[in-house]
Amino acid sequence: MEQRCETLIIGGSAGSLDVLLKVLPDLKADLAFAIILVLHRKSGRDNMLTELLRSKTGLRVKELEEKEQIKATNIYIVPPNYHLLIENNRTFSLDVSEKVSFSRPSIDVTFESAAEVFREALVCLLLSGSNSDGTDGSRKVKANGGRVFVQNPISAGSPFMPQNAKEHGNIDAVLNIEEIAEFINHL
Repeated sequence: MEQRCETLIIGGSAGSLDVLLKVLPDLKADLAFAIILVLHRKSGRDNMLTELLRSKTGLRVKELEEKEQIKATNIYIVPPNYHLLIENNRTFSLDVSEKVSFSRPSIDVTFESAAEVFREALVCLLLSGSNSDGTDGSRKVKANGGRVFVQNPISAGSPFMPQNAKEHGNIDAVLNIEEIAEFINHL
């Protein structure tokens, strides 16, 4: 039986932007779920990332806001220097507690929070990065019935993050960059 996807969360750090720029142009504009991007990036009010990603896709791209309702066909970007929590009513909650794995936003925090809300309707994808953020969250997603995929570490600019999740997390499969857009389009 095929599992549905209500939300796709993509986590990444160093090297992940390059992957997103290759994947976004090939995504269908009528996806039946939301995409949330949890990317390690510098603090600031610069919206260049949002504009750059918006120029690459037909989906609506925006930096998410506190208490905003999650809606399909949107790509939401977590603002820098905030952890993202998902509320039971499927709204966003931003948190400024301590960094996790030296990061805020933390991929682990978002994966774990979303796992409790979306359960088997959650799909997570971990891209290139240079720390272990995402590994613990991957285990929580799987324990709640969700699915976890990682970028092939061989193709990652910083392979540690997907490799660590592959070795110590609980993942469903490894995806090559050229497979990611098709994978997302068929969720």
